[in-house]
Order: sequence, then structure tokens, then C-alpha cells
Amino acid sequence: MNGIINLNKPAGISSARALDRVRAITGQRRSGHAGTLDPAADGVLVICLGKATKLVEAMMDQPKVYRTEARLDVTSESFDSDRPLISVAVQTPPSEARLRESLRAFRGEIQQAPPAISAVKVGGRRAYALTHAGRPPELPPRPVRVHELELLSYEWPRLTLRITCGRGFYVRALIRDIGAALSCGGCLTGLTRLAVGPFRFEQAWSLAALAKAAPADYLIELPRVLELLGHPRP
Repeated sequence: MNGIINLNKPAGISSARALDRVRAITGQRRSGHAGTLDPAADGVLVICLGKATKLVEAMMDQPKVYRTEARLDVTSESFDSDRPLISVAVQTPPSEARLRESLRAFRGEIQQAPPAISAVKVGGRRAYALTHAGRPPELPPRPVRVHELELLSYEWPRLTLRITCGRGFYVRALIRDIGAALSCGGCLTGLTRLAVGPFRFEQAWSLAALAKAAPADYLIELPRVLELLGHPRP
């Protein structure tokens, strides 16, 4: 079985657990996912099978699209609602015009410091492991790219964004930084990945549907994957 599955990872399980569920369904042990989604997030998780596992790095370089919900009156240790929310006093909530103006600084190539609770490695250890051990690391900013950033709705303290971004981008960190720019809190409360390159949410398979289907239904075979990615066939 050589190709990819466009999986709609459900909220509430890790990407690694979702991969385990797919392995149990397909029987294909040689497999991996391209780009981790946090447990609380749902949406497109590309699963590479067989010879397509060689495309994991190329798949991770594909632009990603997210629908993001957030609050500006709270924060948390992880900058999302996986951790207890902490109220942030805000004297004057920012207007929509001010919010839109602040978003201008977060388009294009920007510098972004990953959250301390993340999978970034520091001296061979994951940042989240150091944080859990009581030694949260100071992670330096690094360049990331935001192709598009659209405000879909705003009603204090809640906002909804549509983001198209490149590799290594942390949506939680964006919400943190928007809040800081507005002298507010900033906490991610909902995240759906709508696309990874040409692989879209509308065509993604749920785990339940996958378990009832035949491989011919859900598997995008390797030649077609290469074609979609614009890679020459071997």
C-alpha cells in the first residue's frame, strides 16, 4: 500500500494516536504523519503509507490553512484551552479597526518564538518536557511565513481567523503575539486544519468512515500524490 490518506483527525486524540488507529485499519506499519496537530485540534492530517513515507518532509513543506478561534480576555500556560484559563484585565477592549491594523504586522515573513510547551528540541530534549520538569526554556524567535491572514469575525473578546502559513508555524504563538500587540490576553480556543497543500478538509476521511471503506476508496496512490504535489514521476 503506497500512497497517502487524507485523514480528518478528530479533536481529543493526539496525531500519534490517530496514526495508530489508521495502522490498525490498514495493516500498514510503514507509515507516518506529515505535520502534528495538537490533541484539541481537528482537521486534515496527511498519513503517508509505504513508499510515500519518503514524501513526509515534502508534505510538511506544503502550505497549511487553519480556521482559528481565540479569546483576548484570557491566557494560559500553553496559550490554548488545554491548560487552565487565566483572566487578563483589559481596561479598554480593542476596536475591530485596531485589531485589523495589528494583523498587518503578522503577514509575510515574521519572527515567531515557539511556545515553551511545544515539541521544539532544546539540547536534545523537547521543550514541553523541560517545561514539565520546571525548567521552561526561552525559545528564540525564528522566521516563519504567513501567506494569508484574514479576520472572519470579531466580537469582544472572541475572534475567528483564517490563516495560511508555512512550515514551523505555531497558531498558539500567533494568538499570544496578537494579544501582546493589543495589550490583551491571547488564548487559542478552537483550531481546524482546513488544508495541507492540495489535500482539503472537504475530502478528508473520518476514522469511522475509514474503518468501513476499502483501500481503493480512501488511498490516494503514489503517482497521483506526486502529480498533485507537482513532482515528476520516478
